[in-house]
Amino acid sequence: MSSDSSDHPDSERGPYVGALLRDVWQWVRDQLYVSVVAAGFDDLNAAHVGLWRYPGLEGLRPSQLADRVGITKQSVNDLLGHLEAHGYLQRVPDLADGRARVIRLTSKGRRLEQTIYAAAGAAQLRIAETLGPRRFGQLQSSLVLLTEQLAGSLAVA
Repeated sequence: MSSDSSDHPDSERGPYVGALLRDVWQWVRDQLYVSVVAAGFDDLNAAHVGLWRYPGLEGLRPSQLADRVGITKQSVNDLLGHLEAHGYLQRVPDLADGRARVIRLTSKGRRLEQTIYAAAGAAQLRIAETLGPRRFGQLQSSLVLLTEQLAGSLAVA
């Protein structure tokens, strides 16, 4: 049996859409991190920046954030500890449940968030310019539809 990749059934298919989405997402994450460092937030790594997802961290419990970004609660708390030690946020008691904590951004944290969102906007603009208005509009509306339709759906074994 030949080990030539052209004999493999996947060699003609090309990458799955998930792989393509991952590559674009990684490019966006890289753009965000480069922008954050360029803005002077050089005490962070890409994992810290990766915690920011729309609509932001303000008011979230660390456990909610862990679910949102798909990492362990311990990892989130380690990252939040660094952000807190460097003045980006505070974890304060949740008024609804005194045993729980919620994230509150400091003014430095809000400046970081604004930098991240500006970089996300610039990355989106670059994608829009690359695709052109019609194709970008189709991409955006397709992703919105997928997000709405797939939200909360369970993976099938």
